Amino acid sequence: MRQIFSLLLLFSFFITQAQQEDISLDYYLPSDITYNPEIPTPQEVVGFVPGEWHVSHDRLLMYMHKLADASPRIQIENRGYTYEGRPLVLLTISSEKNLANLEEIRKKHVSLVEKNSGKLDIETMPVVINQGFSIHGNEASGSNAALLYAYYLAAAEGDEIEKTLDNSVILLDPSFNPDGLQRFAYWANTNKSKNINPDPQDREYSEVWPGGRTNHYWFDMNRDWLPVQLPESQARIATFHNWYPNILTDHHEMGSNSTFFFQPGIPSRTHPLTPQLNQDLTKEIGTYHADALDEIGSLYYTEENYDDFYYGKGSTFPDINGSVGILFEQGSSRGHAQETENGLLTFPFTIRNQFTAALSTLEAAQKMRKELLNYQRQFFNDAREAATTGAYAFGSSKDPVSAYKLAEILKRHKIEVHEVANEFKQNGEEFKKGSAYIVPKDQRQYKLIKAMFEKRTEFRDSLFYDISAWTFPLAFNLDFAEDVSMKNAGNKIEELNMPAPQAPEESDYAYLLNWNNYMAPAALNQILDEGLRAKVAMEEFRINGSKYGTGTIMIPVQNQKLDRSELYEFIKEVSKESGVEISAIETGMTRGINLGSNQFRGVKPQKVALIVGESITPYDAGEIWHLFDQRYDMKITKLDVSDLSKTDLSKYTDIILPSAYGSGIDKEHATKLKEWTRDGGTIIAFRNAVNWMKENDFIKFETKKNELTAKNISFGDRGDFKGAQGIGGAIFEVKLDRTHPIAFGYDDEKIAMFRNTTIFMEADEQSYNNPIQYTEDPLLSGYISKQNLDSLAMTVPFKHKSLGKGEVMLFTDNTNFRAFWYGTNKLLMNAIFFGEEM
Repeated sequence: MRQIFSLLLLFSFFITQAQQEDISLDYYLPSDITYNPEIPTPQEVVGFVPGEWHVSHDRLLMYMHKLADASPRIQIENRGYTYEGRPLVLLTISSEKNLANLEEIRKKHVSLVEKNSGKLDIETMPVVINQGFSIHGNEASGSNAALLYAYYLAAAEGDEIEKTLDNSVILLDPSFNPDGLQRFAYWANTNKSKNINPDPQDREYSEVWPGGRTNHYWFDMNRDWLPVQLPESQARIATFHNWYPNILTDHHEMGSNSTFFFQPGIPSRTHPLTPQLNQDLTKEIGTYHADALDEIGSLYYTEENYDDFYYGKGSTFPDINGSVGILFEQGSSRGHAQETENGLLTFPFTIRNQFTAALSTLEAAQKMRKELLNYQRQFFNDAREAATTGAYAFGSSKDPVSAYKLAEILKRHKIEVHEVANEFKQNGEEFKKGSAYIVPKDQRQYKLIKAMFEKRTEFRDSLFYDISAWTFPLAFNLDFAEDVSMKNAGNKIEELNMPAPQAPEESDYAYLLNWNNYMAPAALNQILDEGLRAKVAMEEFRINGSKYGTGTIMIPVQNQKLDRSELYEFIKEVSKESGVEISAIETGMTRGINLGSNQFRGVKPQKVALIVGESITPYDAGEIWHLFDQRYDMKITKLDVSDLSKTDLSKYTDIILPSAYGSGIDKEHATKLKEWTRDGGTIIAFRNAVNWMKENDFIKFETKKNELTAKNISFGDRGDFKGAQGIGGAIFEVKLDRTHPIAFGYDDEKIAMFRNTTIFMEADEQSYNNPIQYTEDPLLSGYISKQNLDSLAMTVPFKHKSLGKGEVMLFTDNTNFRAFWYGTNKLLMNAIFFGEEM
């Protein structure tokens, strides 16, 4: 058997080498048409035929600019930059006549989503297609296919292509993820051999951590279409709302042993707000993909996997915006060629399937042009009819920044937002002008607003490809009312501005910093970095008619490195930059603890490290890195697991261990981290890393165990049975002990936490050791099995224990989820700044 396998592998080597040497544009392009010789081919610019090497983003960009220079069918624009400074380009492709009149075409097309769109004549209106590639950078067949697709659109000749371009505007994004693509191309190319080796165990097919899937901060950008927190997402969402395309395609890759998938996904897992007609159109478009793939002999499947539930994915976001989103998943070569269950899978083969799907999308759009345009018009008309009177309101008088950040997301989605006219109360919540916003229901984006704000706990299916809940007011920990009268609405906000606190007066005594504000950690860090003394209030107090909660930061004027005037100018600048209110105080006499009380504890500058590298979940680590670096302007040192044994840990006050998997972090690391903790460090672990902490004797805790017994479950249904017991991502209510430092800065006794683990830590018998605890009926939004819900009730997502001179803290939940769970970011910052006070 071993000899036979060796012969087959050797034979595959010869086939692979021959295929790579013989590759040409003829392998990809339709052969029944001619191509304009004045248009440069990909190999003339990037130096190779697509498929020979993985194109790097810089070469991809170079080719797209060359095409735009050479072809009157293409306009190119730069819409911004990634975190690593790479341009986010868009190619707009159509006929010369259309491009000369592009803005008028765009305005007419966008009129389809406005009121009175029934009067518009769609007979000659072009269909708009937004085609994007490789949002996961190591799913590279998409961006490499974009080279061929752009060439085809620029160079193909004949009546058919001219007619197609007359009837279409194509918005082509050749690389949704430039940073990830560049990272992966480097890996695949530097590990390529002259004699291509399809052995899956070759180094070429196993990227080093974190891999090319993610962007600079290790985010999965295909989850950011709705939150829009990343620059790449902001660029593509601006394009979407500028045009409202009729079809948006998202080209991905999946496991190497798979074939090719196109939507629809599993019907029962479609979000209820998505119209059935959307799925019908998706299925009709799928017939064009099937015909095209049949013609080249490629295997495929549909409706057996994936779903259209979470609206933050590229293939699902269009469905709540009057468009048709389509996911393509190609079995990945992960390099240049691999042996798979379906035979030898070459990189050129994967590119050809993606290119073929791009062409079949274009064909479907032509044949279904009127259907798609009419569907878009009807979608928004139906949305307006479904919209009720009244409005939503959200805000926070103590944390106007978080309210502003949610309003910012809504504005990015072209949702109409109003000021509050005058202060009002509803359902026990208070909404003030300047710190709250009103969102009318009667607007064309009603369905999108509902998708963002609703709480849903009933579902057709118990399995989800992604999260089952994302209720934005809960994510931001804001006061929220669902049925507000528009009488409370002030002016419509045309340009949103960050709330600006009133500048503090100059003080001879002290300044107080409000810890409720989302940006308070950034302000405190700035103060401590300046070498100034600051103290935190361990109890509430009142002064000058104002109430100050636990966590309030006091900066005394005396005995500082800056004199009174210098300190004032510095404090004033910190308040302006951070948006945090800082008050001048002229006396230490208060109602409650006085400012000289021992219940004001000194806060020290923090030097924080983050463990990264093999066995650490990149998403979780990246979210923490991003939080410190982008949100709070705080330095954080990334310590690679592979270097941990030789790293001097004494430099750091805090070390964060994100969710981990595998054996990359071992007993030797545990011993070193435990010694560092005993010497006075604070270690903070997240999600399944809490189990590692328990196994290595940092802390002891009990968990609830679920014994799963299948009754009347068939063999064929066993996967769904087990899958339904996971928590893919839902929202739960916890109660807070606001006297505990971990809960400083929170006004309410209950907040919402996002959870996607099934680690149920039992509460401590001492109630004061349970500062965060799930309520008896904790489900707020999303799916959880009854068994898991029963197990979750009254457990705790946070544990703390002293170890020697140091502190151990555990979070079973992700407090930093996808950069938009603003409401729980402060829990981590409290652990950092106030750990010694616990």
